[in-house]
Amino acid sequence: MAKTSALRRELGVWTATALVIGTVIGSGIFLVPKTMVNAVGTPQMVFLVWIFGGLLSLAGALTYAELAAALPEAGGEYVYLREAYGPLWAFLYGWTQMWVAKSGSIATLATGFFYYLANFYPQLERTLFVIPLPVGPGGGPLEIRQGQLLAMAVILLLAAVNYFGVRLGGRVQVGATIVKVALIAGVIVIGLGSSQGAAGNYSTSTAAMGGVSGFFAALVAALWAYDGWNNVAMVSSEIKEPQKNLPRSLVLGTLAVIVVYLFANMAYFFVLPAAQVGGSDRVAAEMMHRVLGPAGAGAVSIAAMISIFAALNGSILTGARVPFAMARDRLFFSAIGVVHPRWATPSNSILALSLWSALLVLSGRYEQLFTYVIFSSWILYGMATASVIVLRHKRPQLARPYRTFGYPAVPVLFVLVAVALLVSTAGTSPRESLMGLGIILTGLPFYRHWRRKLLV
Repeated sequence: MAKTSALRRELGVWTATALVIGTVIGSGIFLVPKTMVNAVGTPQMVFLVWIFGGLLSLAGALTYAELAAALPEAGGEYVYLREAYGPLWAFLYGWTQMWVAKSGSIATLATGFFYYLANFYPQLERTLFVIPLPVGPGGGPLEIRQGQLLAMAVILLLAAVNYFGVRLGGRVQVGATIVKVALIAGVIVIGLGSSQGAAGNYSTSTAAMGGVSGFFAALVAALWAYDGWNNVAMVSSEIKEPQKNLPRSLVLGTLAVIVVYLFANMAYFFVLPAAQVGGSDRVAAEMMHRVLGPAGAGAVSIAAMISIFAALNGSILTGARVPFAMARDRLFFSAIGVVHPRWATPSNSILALSLWSALLVLSGRYEQLFTYVIFSSWILYGMATASVIVLRHKRPQLARPYRTFGYPAVPVLFVLVAVALLVSTAGTSPRESLMGLGIILTGLPFYRHWRRKLLV
């Protein structure tokens, strides 16, 4: 019997596509244009970076489509790394996802949700109490705010939703994604149709880093906004007709996100010149405030909260399948590999990931951890993408219902850009890069422990 046979294939192609769109479009669309224009200087260059980052993400999606159709198991990259390079690399990926990458992302999204809600309820920013120990950010005391407790409650609410069946979690994802895209479309139409806008803004410029370093700095921001297109592969074992639906959802979802991002930025720069975009922490709110006043800025906050809510649900739904896959391979705590007898979900894995993410919200250290692990995560993403080439040679007889369009150029392009990003990141942030590697390597003693038990 297959290791994931107890999980039910209950997600159709549209739910899978909603997982791609809903998980990718979080808070990045509202925030990163500032970073990008300050890196490259002009709207035209910002659009170029968005297009390049989108094509790069599409190259990854086309590559993962082959892997997901050939290996439709829970865990996504965990499975591809295991099959291509062996259990050690798969374990290090899963270890990083559980303790830092996915949990840190969930904590970041939940905190973003409360920040936007605080625009309507400022009391959420108030400090409830202080823990007088050097466990807070920067080694100071730990302040606990009302909004942090709300963020934790949102995580646990969505954990409960996904605990009681993947179909329920999928329905929440589809509904939230539809509302999110409709609201963002409204922001785009209002911006592009505004009398406050001018096509001349597309020709404005602002002081910027410029050059190759500026391009890569903007690309990192764009890829952060595109991050999450790969998450649907983690839930492969619960998608109906995965050989057909996984490639479709990966490609359709990624293309839809590219279109939304390009039109959103067209609206931003139509209303605001480059210098104002570069000076605004919340460019969408700034644009809507210019067009509709305070009510417009409030509407963006609502859109951002719904956007983050959908991304948060998708992250919990998909992310919990990685530690589950590790446990089923007996490389993690055995209880995490349990499938709920009634709801057919990896219930313990959902609870473990969600509780840990909630604790990271409380600690205030998730952003620092997330920054540290970006470098090392991209090593594993690059390896996972390259596994399509490795497996073509290692397992030529493996059934491949879908084959990567443009192979081998498409996966090679992704891997080369990943290497370039790693070199750039190591040069600009050597301390963070080394610390990220250190965090991953902390998993080695645990791998040896579980591996030894497995061989007994």
